[in-house]
Amino acid sequence: MYSFIGLILLGTLLLALPMSHNGEIDLIDALFTSTSAVCVTGLIVKDTPVDFTPIGQVIIMLLIQIGGLGYMTAATFLAVMRHRKIGHRDRLILQESLNYPGMNGLVRFLKIVFASIFIIEFIGMVILTLRFWVDMPLAKAAWFGIFHAVSAFNNAGFSLFSDNMMRYRGDFIINFTIPALIILGGLGYLVLTELYHYQKKEILRLSTHTKIVLIMSVLLIIMGMVLLLSLEWDRAFLNMPWHDKIMAAWFASVNYRTAGFNTIDISTLSDANLFFATFFMMTGGGPGGTAGGIKITAVALALIGVWYTIRGDTHAHVFRRSISTYQINKAYAIIFIASIYVVVSTIILSEIERLPFLRILFETCSAFATVGVSTGNGGVLSYSALFGDWGKINIIILMFMGRIGVFAFTIVIVGKAVQSRIKYAEGKIVL
Repeated sequence: MYSFIGLILLGTLLLALPMSHNGEIDLIDALFTSTSAVCVTGLIVKDTPVDFTPIGQVIIMLLIQIGGLGYMTAATFLAVMRHRKIGHRDRLILQESLNYPGMNGLVRFLKIVFASIFIIEFIGMVILTLRFWVDMPLAKAAWFGIFHAVSAFNNAGFSLFSDNMMRYRGDFIINFTIPALIILGGLGYLVLTELYHYQKKEILRLSTHTKIVLIMSVLLIIMGMVLLLSLEWDRAFLNMPWHDKIMAAWFASVNYRTAGFNTIDISTLSDANLFFATFFMMTGGGPGGTAGGIKITAVALALIGVWYTIRGDTHAHVFRRSISTYQINKAYAIIFIASIYVVVSTIILSEIERLPFLRILFETCSAFATVGVSTGNGGVLSYSALFGDWGKINIIILMFMGRIGVFAFTIVIVGKAVQSRIKYAEGKIVL
């Protein structure tokens, strides 16, 4: 947690320097931008291509990359490359940050993670550069390709276009490349590594974790597309060709859960769509990746627990593997705690800002789940740009909590319970 705070403060100071921005910038806006970049959210209160110089844009990109990896992950990798010995405590922190199950092969896993990130971002950069080259000089296209590849893979949603990706709504290359990078980053490094080993025939069976992440990701994307198309076909999508409607729904559905890119004006969506979108945003992506939210594995375990509870079966299982009661209870706790954070913050913001409740709820969920999509301020900025300083601070705290992780942040605040040796007689409670 302290490493993220330090990185955010460093980014704030760098973005506040005259060389980083055009015109004036308030410290709170520099802090907001730095937090949004480090927490790979994508909410903006300053227009990235207009209000920040090329140096400021590079700083934002580096904050996104380091924030997506996690400071400890990046620092440990540098230590490994310098052939420095990694202590047991650093291994434990690295294991937690990467959601890696166990200590064996941790350093090798870290090297594979960095190799995967480099390869995926490089391929994305090449494709985007070639596409942008059609519209701009090669040097500028290369910079735009690098920035958007990093932003997309890290699920950040920052763009060097003031209208984000709206100008490319009907472009197949952009509508395939950006979501592909987002999905790969949102699956989690453990899933990517396991898929690589499975493809190489080094393992014969995918783990239960990987199966849940893959199946849930596909289902949520399809559900988001169906919801968007059914509710917006004759509304927000009214004047689009049918193929543009499908691409817009696909692009928005992918970004609903993990990233802040958009090819449509989110403010034009119906209230029903905005409300249902909050559930997709809160769900997020896979653990150990660049996506935020309460994670699709937590939602999956909660649904499995509910199903077996309704059936009266105390032994939950999936894919012929048993699920421990502790894991299901932890999923319930994560969802419950996250809901409290969001509800309380939404109420506070509603009272402070006196703005439409649904728009504030949407912005709150987007910040907490580090998603970045927004109904906008009426221009090119996020809805948060309409907030006062205290409202922005509320959003900053939400982005920070979401990036640290619901369970980890809560444990840091309240402390971990001491295991009791006393067991009391069981009490009977009527439900």
